[in-house]
Parts: sequence; C-alpha cells; structure tokens
Amino acid sequence: MKTDNTKPWFWIPLLNFASGLPYAVIISVSVIMYKNLGISNEDIGVYTSLLYLPWVIKPLWSPFIELTGTKRKWFLSMQLLISIAFLLVGFTIPTNGFFMMTLAIFWVAAFASASNDIASDGFYLLVLPENQQSFFLGIRSTFYRLSMLAGNGLIVLFAGYLEHKYGDNTKAWSYTMICVGLLMTFITIYNFIFTPRNEINIAEKNNETHHQNFATIFISFFKKKQIWLVLAFILVFRLGESQLLKMLSPFLLDPKTSGGMGLDTEAVGIIYGTCGVAALTIGGILGGIAISKQGLTKWMFPMFLAMHLPILGFILLAFFHPSSIYYIYAVVILEQFGYGFGFTAFMMYLIHVAEGESKTAHYALATGFMALGMMLPGMLSGYIQKYLGYQNFFIWVFIATIPGLILSRFLIFPKDFGKKSEEV
Repeated sequence: MKTDNTKPWFWIPLLNFASGLPYAVIISVSVIMYKNLGISNEDIGVYTSLLYLPWVIKPLWSPFIELTGTKRKWFLSMQLLISIAFLLVGFTIPTNGFFMMTLAIFWVAAFASASNDIASDGFYLLVLPENQQSFFLGIRSTFYRLSMLAGNGLIVLFAGYLEHKYGDNTKAWSYTMICVGLLMTFITIYNFIFTPRNEINIAEKNNETHHQNFATIFISFFKKKQIWLVLAFILVFRLGESQLLKMLSPFLLDPKTSGGMGLDTEAVGIIYGTCGVAALTIGGILGGIAISKQGLTKWMFPMFLAMHLPILGFILLAFFHPSSIYYIYAVVILEQFGYGFGFTAFMMYLIHVAEGESKTAHYALATGFMALGMMLPGMLSGYIQKYLGYQNFFIWVFIATIPGLILSRFLIFPKDFGKKSEEV
C-alpha cells in the first residue's frame, strides 16, 4: 500500500548521510584534527572515545523520542543543532584552551547526533514498507559510510589543502569546520524538503506503542530471546575495529621513525576520498543485494570474515613500510570493500533484534550497546598502541575480532530474515 508519493531514493540517501557525517566528524575527523594540532595519541584515544558516550546512553532518552512528537521533527531539529555546533567549533579552534572548549562543543553535537540517529532509524522503520527494508538497508549502510568517507576523505583532503595553502594548521582546521557547518545546514534544508510527511498516519496505526511507559519499553527489550548472548555479541563484535579506527589515522600520519607511514593530511584524504569511496559503495550495495536475495543466515559469517580479514593488510604495512603509496591504496580498498559488505549483515541483525513493538527504542538500545563496545576499547587504544608499537598493535586488533566471530555462530534468527519477498 502506497502512503506517500515521495520515493525512497529521494530521501534515504541524504537522511543517512546526515547521520553519518556528524558521527565521522566527531569520532574520526576530530582524531586527525587534534593530531595535527599537537595533541598526543593517548589524549586523542581517551577524549575522542569519550565522545561515544552519547551513543552509549541514548537508550535513556530514546523512549522519550519514541513517545513524543514525530521522528521527522526530531531529526530536523537535531540536524540544525549539529550545524550550529560545527560552526562554533570552527570559530573556537583559534582560541586559547581550544582543546577542552571544542571537546565540549563536540559533546553537544554528539548528543544531538545520537538523537538524530534515534529519530532517523525510527522514521525509516515506520515509513518504509517492511519488504523494502532489506534492500534499502544496503543503500542506507552505503550512504552512511559514504558520509563517513566524505569526512575522513574529502573533508580531510580539504583541510590538508588549506594546511599547505596557509602553512597554518589552526587556520586550516578553523576554516574547514566552518565549511562543515555550512554543509550540514544545506543537508538539513534538503531533508526538510524531501523527507515524507506521512509518518503521523503510520504511527497512528501502532498507537498502542504510545501508551507504553518507559519501564515497559526497557523491560520488553531484556525479555527478548537469547538477549544475554545477543548483548555479549553486540559488545564484542567491534572490539578490534574500535581500536583500529582510533589509531589508523595516527598510523598513517606518524613518521616512519615512529612506526607510522609518514603521510601528510592531504594524502590521507585522497586515499579515503577516492578508492575508499568506490570500494565501500560497491561493498555496501552488494551486501544489501546478497541479503535481500538469499537472507541473512547464508551471508552473515562470510560477510563478517570479509569485514575483519583486511586487518591483515595493516599488519603487513606496519612490518614492511612499503615505499609505494599504491600498497596503502590496495589495503584501504580491501578494508573499505570488506567493511561495506560485512557491516550490512551486522546492521541487518540489529534490525532483527529490534523487531516487535517499540522498534525505535529497541533499535536505539541495541546500537547503544554497540557504541559501548566501541567506546571502552577505543579509550585504551592510544595506550595499547604506545605500549605495543604499531606492528604488535595491529596483530592484537586482528586477534580481538575472534570473540565476535565465535559468538555469531550461536545466534538464532529466522533462516530467511532479510530476504526480499517475491511479492511486489
């Protein structure tokens, strides 16, 4: 049954881009920014990992978003707040004590971004017909990661260009963050124009959800089948990735005398903004198509392997430090393709976990535990890297992926979950 004339292709890409871009800037681009502004790896690991906290505790206010207002009003308001926060970061960088001041502003942006995620995820689950969700999950995942690569790639490339142009990292990153704020403002306006407005009618059909109180929503989540195994899996699945993401940019930027690859900011932006974008796009689309055709059961473990095995490439880079940048390109292409392909399966499983009443709040709970599994190891990553050195650090990161792979073999879900219905 068609409820709105707005086609999913017009709003799903940019809505998910608006979820991924703030996350990329707050969690990943901030690492490169602080590294180039003279902050140590240890401080970067601790403080930028603490920025995960809003995503960890977002289940505490997700029922409020579930029960009040419309998801559309929530995500538009939060995207506007994020835009303002990024502009403020840009104006604050040239000041004394910029580190703690910008962290405080990033915290506000992080809370707004986590709220935007809750509302956007709920909006997707409410507005898009269920038989289209597995296909568009691949598209959602792709554009979410494209937005992150726009941050890690194009925004970093732009900052690197300004660093060379002005010879002043402070000025370069100040101007960069102001431009990011303006970009978020444009995206907010686009989403205001193109997202469907039929959510209220759909929500009314599920009116019983609005009569539940917060306690009921939380308790019902912890009554789900296999819940403790599910939570253990969610917490440890990204144990290796959480540490890799924090120390990968410092590894590429640090000089070879310190065990790094000795690249400049612009080179890092080019690597992730060109080949990385293409590889991730192909991987994410193929992941969504594979699950929609044959279901999650067939593809979960192969996709998880595709996501984790490319870490071996970083181990080789750390040991051999090849002089040609094309080796780095090859590793990044494999890593981004594997991530786009494999992470689709993980997100599809989280949708299964959220099935039933109060999908928005339950999905937020699941992703909150996922963020906790990212935050705690990430906080220690700088100290672990300093103690082990980059070579042994990447070996440890690879080993840390094994517990999640083992637990995934014990998860129970419908055999054809995610498989697209033959009906049109």
